[in-house]
Amino acid sequence: MINSLNILLPEVFLTLSIFSILMIGVFTKKSFNLVFNLSTITLLVTAGIIVNSSNVSEKIFLDSFMKDSFSNFFKILILISSLFVLNSSRNFITAKKINKFEYPIIILISILGMFFMLSSNDIILFYLGLELQSLALYILASIDRDNLRSSESGIKYFVLSALSSGLLLYGCSLLYGFTGSTNFDLIAEQLNEDNTGAIFAMVFILVGLAFKVSAVPFHMWTPDVYEGAPTSITSFFAVVPKVVGLALLIKFMFIPFSNIILEWQTIIIFISIASMILGAVAAIVQKNLKRLLAYSSIGHVGYALAGVATGEASGYESAVVYISIYVVMNIGAFSCLYLMKKNGEYKENISDLSGVSKKHPALAISFLIILFSLAGIPPLGGFFAKFYVFSSVIEQEMYSLAIIGLLTTVISAFYYLRIIKTIYFDDSVITFDPIKDRFAQFTIFLSCTVLLTFFLYPSFLNNIVNSLFIN
Repeated sequence: MINSLNILLPEVFLTLSIFSILMIGVFTKKSFNLVFNLSTITLLVTAGIIVNSSNVSEKIFLDSFMKDSFSNFFKILILISSLFVLNSSRNFITAKKINKFEYPIIILISILGMFFMLSSNDIILFYLGLELQSLALYILASIDRDNLRSSESGIKYFVLSALSSGLLLYGCSLLYGFTGSTNFDLIAEQLNEDNTGAIFAMVFILVGLAFKVSAVPFHMWTPDVYEGAPTSITSFFAVVPKVVGLALLIKFMFIPFSNIILEWQTIIIFISIASMILGAVAAIVQKNLKRLLAYSSIGHVGYALAGVATGEASGYESAVVYISIYVVMNIGAFSCLYLMKKNGEYKENISDLSGVSKKHPALAISFLIILFSLAGIPPLGGFFAKFYVFSSVIEQEMYSLAIIGLLTTVISAFYYLRIIKTIYFDDSVITFDPIKDRFAQFTIFLSCTVLLTFFLYPSFLNNIVNSLFIN
């Protein structure tokens, strides 16, 4: 019992914190600032608990719940990402009058669902975690009830996400029917190329997971939700659920589907290529920065999936490195959007950045570093992310996938460079309000510093990620 409590300690602490903060919020006249600060402390303490826990693989509850270095790494990445996303958007939340005390609590609930998904070693526990996360995200997408676009984005996300969850649940039920178990380890033993029904189930599960990471052709919700939802919510959607989605894809490929690599490899390759191409081409015509970042994220998911498509530990490792650097780039990019404020109104269009380098050189150089990194320009962090993925793909002699990836990287560089051209070479149109958001500034500075200095010691992240796949 004591051992089980130690393994479950992060989830137990997070659950008790959510209930406690909710009651505090209700009985303190719905104080947003108090609840926000307590939520930030909860994220920090939970991260501390995980850092101080053992990375030895342990299973409890009939092997349905698993704690290991893989889940611990992604839990810490989620907590750090959420911490920066929340605090960098604090002024934006207040300015947009969506500073309801439930806001940070709903984010904590979604994180709790993600924790259970990451630690799941059983289909039932995995799906329960998925639904807990999804229900919280439905609310977040439409939290600005007085804004028509926010309400519309919430409905779109709800309908399409419910459809994908239904397909995923159908796949899970088929998988149970054809393997006789809900446990990942037992499913792996029963699953082989002769079990046609289970392979059919695997396709439905892949469809559901592809929706969660907004991979083509299940990406249709992404641009509309990114543009319609408040920027603070968009930044959360762009970072945290994608990290979890990719982690789960890797987990399914690495454990239950490890014996049918050839069956799922073709599907992942197709999804990867389609995502890279659409992300590169569709973003060219976008005029809204949030919508552009939506298509950009679809392209980046395609690159990460290229690593997963190898079916080898080196490919999985490159995908984890990629998503880790992607998190840093996107948090920095969305923090820059919080500084694009004129007369109390937040600007989102690319044209609003015209000549901004003349009046706001610090903001301009921040955009320059982050966009160059997103484009994969050396020696920034984004270059190394793509380098590791393409290296692992070439090692497996998947040359067509590598060539398409490199070509789409060149195409996508166009729209990143176009924004930089607008910032530095167009005539100045808008002078933004004086910057008062110190945490957003700190987040941008930290993001740019990591991206600029990553080349000095890239093996630091590699060494951590490599240990995740050691059996």
